[in-house]
Amino acid sequence: MSETLSRERSHAMVQVALFAALTAVLGLIPKLDLPFGVPITLQSLGPMLAGCFLGARRGFQAMALFELAVAAGLPLLAGGRGGLGAFAAPTSGYLVGFILAAAATGLLMGRLPRATPLQAAISAFVASAVGGVLLLHASGILGLMQFAAMPLQKALLLDLAFVPGDLLKCAVCALVVHAVAKAMPDWPLGGRRR
Repeated sequence: MSETLSRERSHAMVQVALFAALTAVLGLIPKLDLPFGVPITLQSLGPMLAGCFLGARRGFQAMALFELAVAAGLPLLAGGRGGLGAFAAPTSGYLVGFILAAAATGLLMGRLPRATPLQAAISAFVASAVGGVLLLHASGILGLMQFAAMPLQKALLLDLAFVPGDLLKCAVCALVVHAVAKAMPDWPLGGRRR
């Protein structure tokens, strides 16, 4: 019994570390800098995937591990940034939002239909749109208001530049979930068995 429990914990730790590392790898893809200090990157795909595949708790843990590594100074953010200064920059709202986005995406994914690969893909798109777009962007807007001293209306307007790309990331997440659901039908999407 304890060996099985230990194996499950080890498996969970590996999954958390894997999705934290995946988010770091997504930061290696070149970013597109915008004039107001927040770049367009692929890293926001990380919380979407973590939430869909690991569920709320482990998705949260994966993004918390990623951010702990960033805070420790590892250059894991797009453009090779890291350190505590990243949490006081205009991007900080989005960065903190990674944790919330993964948790919300996972929570929603665990409650939506996942019985077939198509259902899982549609659910992944919806969960990613709510957690990885709505919640992440809300957090990002708060960061822009706080650390770039922008009024709400300007922060909302500037944030709109990210929405089309993030909706494409939701579609990519859905395609990945579809492929995994077909190839590995026993994977507990959203952290829950079907």
